[in-house]
Amino acid sequence: MALTSTLFTGLTGLDANQTWLNVIGNNIANVNTVGFKASSVTFTPQFYTTQAAGTAPNSDFGGTNPSQTGLGTQLGSITQNFTPGAIDSTGVDTDMAIDGSGFFVLNSSAGQQFTRDGAFTLNSSDQLVSSDGAFVQGYGADIDGNILQGALTNMTIPLGQATQAKATENVDLQGNLNASGNVAAGSTILTSQAFTSGAGAPTAATDLVALTDPTTGDPLVNAGDVLTFSGTVGSATQPPASLTVTASTTVGDLENFINESLGINTSVTDAGLPPPGATLQTNGANTQLTIIGNSGTANALTMGSTGLVDSTTGANPFTITGGTYTDPVTSTVYQNDPVGESTTTALTAYDSLGTPITVNVTAVLASTSDTGNTWQFYATSPDNTGGTGPVVGAGTLTYNSTGQLESSTGTTISVDRTGTGAGTPVVMNLDFSGTTSLSSTSSSLVMSSQDGSAIGSLTGFSIGTDGTITGAFSNGLTRTLGQVALANFNNPQGLSDLGGNLFVAGANSGVPQITTAGSDSTGVIRSGSLEESNVDISQEFINMIIASTGFSAASHVISTANSLLTNLLNSQAT
Repeated sequence: MALTSTLFTGLTGLDANQTWLNVIGNNIANVNTVGFKASSVTFTPQFYTTQAAGTAPNSDFGGTNPSQTGLGTQLGSITQNFTPGAIDSTGVDTDMAIDGSGFFVLNSSAGQQFTRDGAFTLNSSDQLVSSDGAFVQGYGADIDGNILQGALTNMTIPLGQATQAKATENVDLQGNLNASGNVAAGSTILTSQAFTSGAGAPTAATDLVALTDPTTGDPLVNAGDVLTFSGTVGSATQPPASLTVTASTTVGDLENFINESLGINTSVTDAGLPPPGATLQTNGANTQLTIIGNSGTANALTMGSTGLVDSTTGANPFTITGGTYTDPVTSTVYQNDPVGESTTTALTAYDSLGTPITVNVTAVLASTSDTGNTWQFYATSPDNTGGTGPVVGAGTLTYNSTGQLESSTGTTISVDRTGTGAGTPVVMNLDFSGTTSLSSTSSSLVMSSQDGSAIGSLTGFSIGTDGTITGAFSNGLTRTLGQVALANFNNPQGLSDLGGNLFVAGANSGVPQITTAGSDSTGVIRSGSLEESNVDISQEFINMIIASTGFSAASHVISTANSLLTNLLNSQAT
């Protein structure tokens, strides 16, 4: 073999070790680069020349091995090490690190790219972007916070922007309804002064302007008068109400006005009493207005001397006080005040515009037995705008002998929002499954949750280990905004490195398997953190010594061969 081949053999050593030093230098330069993955180098012999082939052994000869001379080295591969780096907490909400395998998915003008660098920020359009402006990809969410799996989208976190209001559909209640209380009995009975009309005993169809005082003959009200109402149900003062009297306003209109003002539920009757509500009671030629409330102390009615006043004249045309009711058919005399275990709670729901709606729920112990007890509940809302008064529903709750809710009726209530601009009606389901009926000192009933929301702005967010972005709004609600996606590859070393911590799928990487964090062998996401470089600086220093030594040795091979050639040429010249 010519001595000149030694020069080329040494040159391969220079090239190989120079390449290794380049890789080492790149690793060391990026020791503090977020998400950087160190590379390693392998070499292979370039090729061999054979001076003598080997021979096989036989009975007379032991055989010989081949005689071959190598002609240097060549680069085998430069491989990146995708072992996760240490995770460093930054406290920045938009920073993310992958604890395990996987890559963030980016969308840029150059197409789909992948990175381990989670140093993300929000741009002026509230979109989550990488340091070079590429969009972070993931899955969006609908208005109810359900993740829309399927097509990837740019992740958006609209801080400071308003969110759409949502009408309440479900209300959860909890508490204990005292099973050892007294069963409700009796209802408030109020009666008015006697009145008559020129056409005989008044009926519900009689015009109000025709009613007169039986003693003086003076009319009680005139067309144009405004009747105003004030009263209480239980301990709650009812909102102001008024009725403008016209020539065609009837006694029936007045009855409906009183029922609506007091929130009397006329659909629920009490055993042993006439139906609840305002009705006429005739006694000879004179008539009285009788008002019967619903049972239970929480439904007790109170109307003072100023309960129903003619605000036009200042007079009290229908003096309504506590009194008795005499059944006109059986002559049975009723004089009752409501008694029995009961409780009331006021809950706040929302219509489709985010306007708060108040709903009052009153529960009354209706009956007890060896198998449990039954409660009657009443639902009213002063925000029921349909012209039918505040009554929005009623139902029953049946508890078994262990105090657990066994069945319920009438739990779907409907609040009319006509004239408000909101969707109408607001239909809500009252869920009493969180309530019990056990013996206690008193009853309690409260709302534990409801799924409606007022308008609010996004004030903050958090990112879970599965990449789910949860927003916190100024109205106290939280909602899922989306989910950051991750990609995995069968062969990450087959990715093409674009620089800038960016990769694209390569010919040998396999197609990206896009999924969510913590699934399909991907790692989990650590928010408020960044992944450090996985460069082992001490190992790189050792490699640098080995590579530089190899480079120096290869250069000595070249210089030695050069010296020998020089000597040879000099000897020939002499």
